[in-house]
Amino acid sequence: MNITGLVHVNINCRDYEKSKLFYEMLGFEEYWSVPETNTEEVANAVGMPPYQVKGSLMSLSNSEHRTIIDLLEWKSPRDESPPYPNLYRPGLARIALSTDDINADYLFLIEKGIEVLSKPATVKMSDSSYSQFFCFKDPDGTFLELVQVFSNQR
Repeated sequence: MNITGLVHVNINCRDYEKSKLFYEMLGFEEYWSVPETNTEEVANAVGMPPYQVKGSLMSLSNSEHRTIIDLLEWKSPRDESPPYPNLYRPGLARIALSTDDINADYLFLIEKGIEVLSKPATVKMSDSSYSQFFCFKDPDGTFLELVQVFSNQR
């Protein structure tokens, strides 16, 4: 294998405009609109019949690494079932994003009325480092996580 990195993470949503505003609030910016329909070749590549979709690729504007989400509202075919109900279900469960001020971000999300699962929790990683994290949900209930890594080294 010759894998060199992660290209993007696809997040399906029920209401593109509502979800787009949510992810813009987190710092993502739209940089490419996904075509509403595509070729039979593209539909086959994603294992779907011909489709209609509304969406875009969004990039985290203040990231030193290129962090991209592919935010899609499937018009046809459409599935109204909810996302994963918990974080222990097999499959891709959540997306972890890094932050440099976890407490400010926690308070910001609380003030915006976003469903947050808990206050930031601390995990000791080694004698010289630890992290803090918390999980929250997007408008469709998709789990997201914010993580800040701290080093005790001076």
